[in-house]
Amino acid sequence: MELSFLQKDACIAIGLMSGTSADGIDAAVVELRGCGTDTRVRQLGFITLPFSDEARQKILQVAGGAPLDSREICLLNFYLGDLSADACLEACRAAGIQPGDVDFVGSHGQTIWHEPAGADYLGRKVRATLQIGEPSLIAERLGCPVVSDFRVRDMAAGGLGAPLVPYTEYLLYREEHRTVALQNIGGIGNITVLPAGGALADTLAFDTGPGNMVIDALAARVTNGALRYDDGGKLARQGQVSAELLRYLVDSDDYLRLAPPKTTGREHYSAAFVDALWRKGEELGLTGYDKIATATAFTAESICLAVEHHCPQKPERLIVGGGGSHNPVLMELLQAGLPGCEVVTNEALGLDSDAKEAVAFAILANEMLHGRCNNAPSATGAAHPVVMGKLSL
Repeated sequence: MELSFLQKDACIAIGLMSGTSADGIDAAVVELRGCGTDTRVRQLGFITLPFSDEARQKILQVAGGAPLDSREICLLNFYLGDLSADACLEACRAAGIQPGDVDFVGSHGQTIWHEPAGADYLGRKVRATLQIGEPSLIAERLGCPVVSDFRVRDMAAGGLGAPLVPYTEYLLYREEHRTVALQNIGGIGNITVLPAGGALADTLAFDTGPGNMVIDALAARVTNGALRYDDGGKLARQGQVSAELLRYLVDSDDYLRLAPPKTTGREHYSAAFVDALWRKGEELGLTGYDKIATATAFTAESICLAVEHHCPQKPERLIVGGGGSHNPVLMELLQAGLPGCEVVTNEALGLDSDAKEAVAFAILANEMLHGRCNNAPSATGAAHPVVMGKLSL
């Protein structure tokens, strides 16, 4: 099959992302021109297709290591593939285009397990990752090629399979005379540092620790399931940060002290992590709101510690994206903890924080279709650049 759209001046693509918070599927429709450092992108539309409570609970169960049989994982894979196609079609409507106008889709899928450090398995040390959301269903319903399953190729080359977005951030955000950092706060927090005038090989990126994941879990617990997250930081505003609980969280979290390259996820900041936080808060006589306020401060502190201890080039500007950028309490804590750095959101630059990662997977797919290496070995630890992504025609 000839991919004739690669010869066009501009193509239309959809990027799909479903993160560790398991809130739903983000779908961004973009117009792309060129590739590599000549890439130009224009966002045409963006939607989030929320997961039902039942679907979210099932994803969190399997991502948390709950025993599910192969039949259920198989069904969940196809279920999420069908939902991904739904998200594409809804995004087309939002952008005012027809599905037939879409040249290709880049789909991250839903991570249900990520074990980059490896585990002893059948006599071998096995490093592994698994993202599901069957791409063939997207290809069938959209009638266009789909690029998916990006992380595995980087891991095959010795990388952590994460973070992947730094490659696209280098293409779009680098500056000649100022060191810029991009902090995404989704379920997990991750930072990319682009040194002034640097090359891709100079890019530093790693997961900083928890983003919204722990806060979300506490919000659900405090409200008896009425809320999935702390909307606008309203719950945290009702509590007080406990210096003692915050110190306990920082001191007991060995991940924060690991040197990059490094990555983490729900396997680390799990229900057991939240349970330990809750018990410690109970010992200290804290209210539920105090625990949420302290968890919010912990996310901010993990980011500030990452900048202080793991970033040789200190950023002059930190651009915050992801759901956490909408939490004013978290943003205030970040600015207070990074006094020498301008802390802004993507919106302050005329961009879309919510769509940023979905847009990134459209760009990564574009690079793959042009046969270009699209990982950042300096961020993932891979032995060499590779072309990530598998193609469903």
